[in-house]
Amino acid sequence: MENSLESQAKWYVLHTYSGYEMMVKDSLEKLIENNNLQDNIFDLKIPMEQTIEEKNGKRKVVERKLLPCYVFIKMIYSNQVWYLVTNTRGVTGFVGPQGRPLPLKEDEVRKMQLETVAVDADFAVGDDVSIDAGPLAGFVGKIKELNDSAQKAKVNVLMFGRNTDVEVEYVQLRKLNNVVEKPAEEGEGQD
Repeated sequence: MENSLESQAKWYVLHTYSGYEMMVKDSLEKLIENNNLQDNIFDLKIPMEQTIEEKNGKRKVVERKLLPCYVFIKMIYSNQVWYLVTNTRGVTGFVGPQGRPLPLKEDEVRKMQLETVAVDADFAVGDDVSIDAGPLAGFVGKIKELNDSAQKAKVNVLMFGRNTDVEVEYVQLRKLNNVVEKPAEEGEGQD
């Protein structure tokens, strides 16, 4: 039954005061628990991205909010839920006409990567992989560790002249086939 309820839920966007995103998310999680709203609100997300920052000559990978002042909420809309959510400290309202929630379209949900799609990973520790998406796109490395439940891999890449372990989602990786292609024989493929 829970799955059928969740299939009715849609993603909405909440606007918050600047810097209040985490506090709003925590407050909403408490609200869900205290008011038994698990059948109405299914997920809360603050989209993050990894960027490389340089400070005092040292570079490091840091997590940064993709959309500051916004929290994404997957819920079944009702007036009661709207009232409880909009009266949460730090929330200025829903994104939509006159502050009424407007659900995100399927392609918007996909682009924002709000739904985690389980990837049937064909990876093993020691595999050579290419990072094809995200801030580390273009790097090639070797898998050091796999975490199937989180759908993430620890990959050792050569970054800024030294080997560095980075955590990358399965969906961002592509396994490299270590097959050396045989050069074409002379006369082959020519008419």
